[in-house]
Amino acid sequence: KKLCVKAAKEHSTPKDLSKVLENKAMETVLDLSYVKLSVVEMTCLGNTDSEGIVSKSVSSHSDLIPGVYEGGLKIWECTFDLIDYFSEAEIQFTNKTVLDLGCGAGLLGIVALRGKADRVHFQDYNSTVIDEITLPNVVANCINEGRRMGGGKDRKASKLPSKRPKKAEGSLDVLNRCRFFSGEWSQVSQLLLSSNKPFSKYDIILTSETIYNPDYYSALHNTLAQLLDKNGCVYLASKVHYFGVGGGIYLFEKFIEEKNVFRTSMVKTIDQGLQRCIMEIAFK
Repeated sequence: KKLCVKAAKEHSTPKDLSKVLENKAMETVLDLSYVKLSVVEMTCLGNTDSEGIVSKSVSSHSDLIPGVYEGGLKIWECTFDLIDYFSEAEIQFTNKTVLDLGCGAGLLGIVALRGKADRVHFQDYNSTVIDEITLPNVVANCINEGRRMGGGKDRKASKLPSKRPKKAEGSLDVLNRCRFFSGEWSQVSQLLLSSNKPFSKYDIILTSETIYNPDYYSALHNTLAQLLDKNGCVYLASKVHYFGVGGGIYLFEKFIEEKNVFRTSMVKTIDQGLQRCIMEIAFK
């Protein structure tokens, strides 16, 4: 099947951070700020969505339009499974280089930043998602947070203001540890590996609900193989089966086994509602 290949691009962080949060309403979940989607949908129906994914998603009532829009406007439930798992398993991000692959809202990468990751890169298929959702979310969680971007332990104790913060102080140093990319996985890998900017492979790759479509398994596997450090680890959260699209955790596990590059282990199964899993992947 011929897949649409969306070219990769790096998104620069705007100098004026207050602009990033203009016209954005924020909500909080698990003490993380994120852009209210209904407001993004209203503002994006104007000129800010050059890809037209918001109007296409709204008009087709679909969270996925393969090759056009890949779900980044929505926060999927496995993201929260993975965030819970970080706490339970006491995953350490300190001084690590982290990639939030298929980041959408970017919550996984933001948690890694809070855990004192050295660098966090965010990738989503759609540039609109990076500009209108991921970047604003990272900025909102960084603002006046410089002192707090430390502990995962005290995560529940501190509350973020739900109103939009006025100042962007203390956030630049955190944002300097971030890079943002849009485009199809193989294109993003190529961009990173051929860039004249120094690039070191990732200690940790985080990815949630990215294996719904078996057509993408090869690109995903290649990307992990190219970008993961030889001692690195991937944490992948997924539903056991994606009805209507055909993908799922056991299908992807079988795909990995056949390639014989990685070893996998199921580190957690969640049985409420539709069964979901967290898989750890590392080089053999």
